[in-house]
Amino acid sequence: MTPFIKKKEIKNDWYLINAENAVVGRLAAYISKVLRGKNKPTFNPHMDNGDFVVVTNIEKIKFTGKKLQDKKYYKHTGHPGGIKEFSPLRLKEKNKTHDILKLAVKRMLPGGPLAKKQLTKLKIYSGEEHPHKIQNPKVINFNELSKKNIIRN
Repeated sequence: MTPFIKKKEIKNDWYLINAENAVVGRLAAYISKVLRGKNKPTFNPHMDNGDFVVVTNIEKIKFTGKKLQDKKYYKHTGHPGGIKEFSPLRLKEKNKTHDILKLAVKRMLPGGPLAKKQLTKLKIYSGEEHPHKIQNPKVINFNELSKKNIIRN
């Protein structure tokens, strides 16, 4: 039986992922696993044991197939007839590509206050630069984990 880890024993690592040519769904699934702490042997579903993830080059993220145009996101204002729909292409045109990945990761985490806390450990940036160099993040070469993780042009 795995012993429970105490809050003061939790050590959070920092990981850096380059999202250039990465497939959105696969990247979001990997990030959600790291944010929850499922990549560690000390995983407990009721504790925030996850690590911090820094994602760079978010503007170069890719969708497979025709999902960029055909996929729809929905939100409701709360008023009758207040459903709004938008596509990832519209988000890219508005320079909100970080919202595409954040929505995908958020929907892969379980609902509740713990998931909201875990989502704050996700840091998304356009370009190569990020302000977390002092944390010395470990580089994860996401493109080399599987050949399906990237789109080859």
